[in-house]
Amino acid sequence: MADIVRVKDQYYVKATSALADDRTRVLKYGDTFAVLNRYGDIEPLGFGQFGLFHSETRHLSRMTLQLNSQTPMLLSSTIRDDNAFLAVDMTNFDTTIANGAAGLRIEPGLPRETIHLFRAKFLDKATCYEQIRLINYGLQPLQISLSFQFEADFADIFEVRGTKRAKKGDRLSDSLDGDTAVLSYRGLDNISRKTRVEFTPKPRVLTTRQARYEFTLDPKQEQSVFVTVSCERNLIPIPTNPYQRAFDTLHHRSTNERLHECQITTSNKRINSWLKRSEADLRMLTDGNPEGEYPYAGVPWFATVFGRDGLITALETLWIAPHIAKSVLQYLADEQATEEIPEQDAEPGKILHEMRRGEMAALKEVPFGRYYGSVDSTPLFIVLAAGYFLRTADIEFLSSIWPNIQAALRWIDMYGDRDHDGFVEYARRSNTGLVQQGWKDSNDSVFHSNGQLAEPPIALCEVQAYTYAAKRSAALLAGAFSENDLALKLNLEADRLQQRFEEEFWCEEIGMYALALDGKKQQCQVRSSNAAQTLFCKIASPEHAAKMSSQLMSTQLFSGWGVRTIGSGELRYNPMSYHNGSIWPHDNALIGLGLSLYGFQDAVASILNGLYEASLHVDLHRLPELFCGFHKRTESIGPTLYPVACAPQAWAAGAPYLLLQAMLGLQIKAAERQVCFANPILPANIEEVRIDNLGIPGANCDVIIHRYSAGISVDILRKTGHIEVLKLL
Repeated sequence: MADIVRVKDQYYVKATSALADDRTRVLKYGDTFAVLNRYGDIEPLGFGQFGLFHSETRHLSRMTLQLNSQTPMLLSSTIRDDNAFLAVDMTNFDTTIANGAAGLRIEPGLPRETIHLFRAKFLDKATCYEQIRLINYGLQPLQISLSFQFEADFADIFEVRGTKRAKKGDRLSDSLDGDTAVLSYRGLDNISRKTRVEFTPKPRVLTTRQARYEFTLDPKQEQSVFVTVSCERNLIPIPTNPYQRAFDTLHHRSTNERLHECQITTSNKRINSWLKRSEADLRMLTDGNPEGEYPYAGVPWFATVFGRDGLITALETLWIAPHIAKSVLQYLADEQATEEIPEQDAEPGKILHEMRRGEMAALKEVPFGRYYGSVDSTPLFIVLAAGYFLRTADIEFLSSIWPNIQAALRWIDMYGDRDHDGFVEYARRSNTGLVQQGWKDSNDSVFHSNGQLAEPPIALCEVQAYTYAAKRSAALLAGAFSENDLALKLNLEADRLQQRFEEEFWCEEIGMYALALDGKKQQCQVRSSNAAQTLFCKIASPEHAAKMSSQLMSTQLFSGWGVRTIGSGELRYNPMSYHNGSIWPHDNALIGLGLSLYGFQDAVASILNGLYEASLHVDLHRLPELFCGFHKRTESIGPTLYPVACAPQAWAAGAPYLLLQAMLGLQIKAAERQVCFANPILPANIEEVRIDNLGIPGANCDVIIHRYSAGISVDILRKTGHIEVLKLL
């Protein structure tokens, strides 16, 4: 197995796949997901990303189908719009037979496109359900052979990504149980894992590696085969249903449940499809998770809880789905660190970075079982809490996590700012943790203009902005709890931080805030999207925000598809790198929100339009985790895909919603019972946006935002309950 590129550190992501390729199909429910090729197969070739995974273990490393000893001809392959089902249409190739009596003469057998093979797959509760339906469209009865080859390597997700293990558990003897093959493994963590592959009807031949059927199909006759694969841990049986009952249950759930109550419709049908795909991706990453409505970060490498990813996804979707923010806040409050554990980078009050449940995490072969090595999750936790309060006025819930917010504030002051210079810095506590602990956590992501890597402890510019916003947010909450002295103290601290930030981070030479201060308090004078993220926290002065807006829309940073992570003139710029020149949708969404808050709406429209156009060139119109930062060429040539990007990915899926909010200047203030549109703008490809059921507790409204020659209008179509809709200039 060859490595394509090493993305983060030795454990975190060693890239071994190309998930951005359009041959990949992804299904997920809860902590089970499948990565398939377009045929619906789990193929053992290539870079090894394919498989059926449960709780971070690969329970099927192969499941391939053959018709008459051949891989069928692909006609179509699609994931349904709601991401619930994979549907594949295939047919047969020409099949020839050798006539022994005639020497080497080859006679025609089964003509191509005589058999239609339909294949459907879906996941539910640690189980993969599959139907294969065969129809004979020929004029004569036909003998058909249908076979499956399957295998389970029970590889940990980190093994699949390329980490080598000194020793593995025991691959136990496989067995047959009637119409079921049972594949077994006992890990070094002493957990037994089993894969049960059940066939209905019973195959003519069944072993622990293959199943084969022989059918005679009359003209227009149908024949179905059902395959149910269940993933077991610790000998706990997985209850399964007959295929049709499981299908009906999932169909009802996917048809009738929505991510959010409000409906968004624009005059552009393609943008409507883009928003629909984003909603479906967010539902996929949330549905069935044992942690509740906490969106997993992305498939396949991050199909688990990440603190930063969950917090930013919740911020992106706060205006349409505040219940996600509540779930994220509750889970992270429950998992907040309470003691110092250096190997986990844990300190009292710190918010979780990553949670893992696989064999290697349990054995501490990787440090990410419960890992706290992110410098920004803790201030973002406070920012989201205040945002949720403004959106919902849910004082009862905020009261329940107020002690966690106070603990997070103590972490900022005691552990985040160990040298008491007023800035929050990071340096890993163990040699197995992440070197870089901001959102750009590649080893080479923080550097000086001469290319030299910054030495820790490192103070990132956006982390100071998050901290500033956290102080303001906590002050708001303290006021709501009548802790007025604390509110005053926090606001004064925020004022001092803002002043010092302007003094120490602004760099006139690059027209932006410096990327970071290194361990010697020297500026990393690099043009970066990190600096642009300071805007949504409102720490920047209006003068500096205006200068940064010009920089962001320059060709150095704006590619046409979006804002790059690093300017193209920087020494370490590489458009194919993970963090040093690529384009991240979530990064652009946060930048767009910040630009909107300072009144640069035209720039917001450019960013939204760039990502929208990029989505038109991507399989399923699904924004990936990131794509390469090459210059935009023509409208007919899309962005260059990054070979190891997760797709779907939660904060990429949330990006269109936050950009739409920024473009409309939308703020919802539950306590004031107001919906405000501040300086809204619509790009050239959107004439109007309609939002139905936009509301606050006890009230909602339908509004339509329309562009006409004199400007933008906001019209109320319906109101229920006490709610006020305002347009602000």
